[in-house]
Amino acid sequence: MNSTDGPESALARKLDHLFTNVVPAGRLPYSSEEVARAITADGTPISGSYIWLLRKGQRDNPTLRHLEGLAKFFGVPPAYFFDDQVARAVDTDLQLLTALRDAHVQKVALRTAGLSVKSLKSIAEVIERVRELEGLSEEQFSNDV
Repeated sequence: MNSTDGPESALARKLDHLFTNVVPAGRLPYSSEEVARAITADGTPISGSYIWLLRKGQRDNPTLRHLEGLAKFFGVPPAYFFDDQVARAVDTDLQLLTALRDAHVQKVALRTAGLSVKSLKSIAEVIERVRELEGLSEEQFSNDV
């Protein structure tokens, strides 16, 4: 597991996913050093280089305390790293949050407030049709309106 091509382990993929998708509005993603400083300040010593190694799949057996610190920092349950069902649910929420960062998406979403269920279903159908026309995956978001 010494490749630098990218995350190989499930832990590395999940951690990399958090770094990529849990980004404060208006700034670049967190660095490993920033995350390490915050986790250490919260009482669990960890280095930025160790977090980088975990993220790259070059280390894959962190302590439970380290995983709990990482989970707390990124606002996910510790089970995110162990339970694929929890990870899928969290990833779905992260997709939504990422989409809502887009001002155009926010504008569309806010304009639907107060519409009837029937109208919301019609809008969802139109959006799905436009996504098909643009070749976007329908798997990304469910249309459970």
